[in-house]
Amino acid sequence: MSFFKKLRETIVKKSEEVTQKFTDGLSKTRDLLVEKVDDLVRRYKKIDEDFFEELEEILIAADVGVNTVMELVDELRSEVRKRKIENALDLQPVLSEKLVELLKNNEDQNCKLNIEEGRLNIILFVGVNGVGKTTTIGKMAHMFKQEGRKVLLAAGDTFRAAAIEQLEVWGDRVGVDVVKHQQGADPAAVIFDAVQAAKSRKVDVLLCDTAGRLQNKVNLMEELNKVFRVLQREVPDAPHEVILVLDATTGQNAMAQAKAFGKSAGVTGIVLTKLDGTAKGGIVIAIRNELDIPVKYVGLGEKMDDLQPFDPEQFVHALFAGLIAKESEEAEEDSEGTSQSDFEQK
Repeated sequence: MSFFKKLRETIVKKSEEVTQKFTDGLSKTRDLLVEKVDDLVRRYKKIDEDFFEELEEILIAADVGVNTVMELVDELRSEVRKRKIENALDLQPVLSEKLVELLKNNEDQNCKLNIEEGRLNIILFVGVNGVGKTTTIGKMAHMFKQEGRKVLLAAGDTFRAAAIEQLEVWGDRVGVDVVKHQQGADPAAVIFDAVQAAKSRKVDVLLCDTAGRLQNKVNLMEELNKVFRVLQREVPDAPHEVILVLDATTGQNAMAQAKAFGKSAGVTGIVLTKLDGTAKGGIVIAIRNELDIPVKYVGLGEKMDDLQPFDPEQFVHALFAGLIAKESEEAEEDSEGTSQSDFEQK
């Protein structure tokens, strides 16, 4: 059975709405990556070293990452020998299969948020300015509220008045209260007040914004450490998640931020935003494969519910959607042709 068929059968069991969100959100990456791969396999009658070199260039252009590309192409070489593949067209389902394997490589990592019933769950958001951090907080607040949880927001980015105002706008949209101080206030003091308010109001989830910290700003990292100390004093096992928000459109720069923040901020998961706005969605593959931090959510559009849990099979299915649909149509035509032939023989 073709891996495309296996992938299609797996996706059928999942939400059609979510599948459509992944398909729409990854259209630009699909145009850059899969269409170029499709063109490549149609130009080469046989698989040789020139073919693999061009494939490497296509994958690197999609920001899959040099180390991951080398690993992936070596795997493909091995599969070509093992399966005795001669026609380059037959390599596309194998490529999709290897991508799913890479994305599932760390399945022991928990890609679900660490949320428990009966406790105050505290999630701290970190990341540089402009990556969509506040928007992500707003969308996640909406998600939790839809699940029936009581949510509170903490405006811990006190360096910019605009950040406080933006969080308040999201709070109004979602129908969630925001704990805030004036611009320039001590972020740790805001977080302290937010924790006290969350406890008194019996809140289920407290989402804490922080300043857009550049990873090389030592004083800002110290401020973040102060926030950690306040949280741990008030709720000993907090924060329950430290989510790093990255902008997918920045490609390898997002990878550099992930490496720096992962070391200094105790990041437990990544939200990759703006996947719908970039042709370089391959950065998801690079981050998942090269970092010991799970991608927990991806941003696939601007709507309130376009923040989706990361699903490797949905991701790869969305990339190869056109080819999978084409294979399905051809299989149906073959089946109808066979049935007609059987009928005529009778």
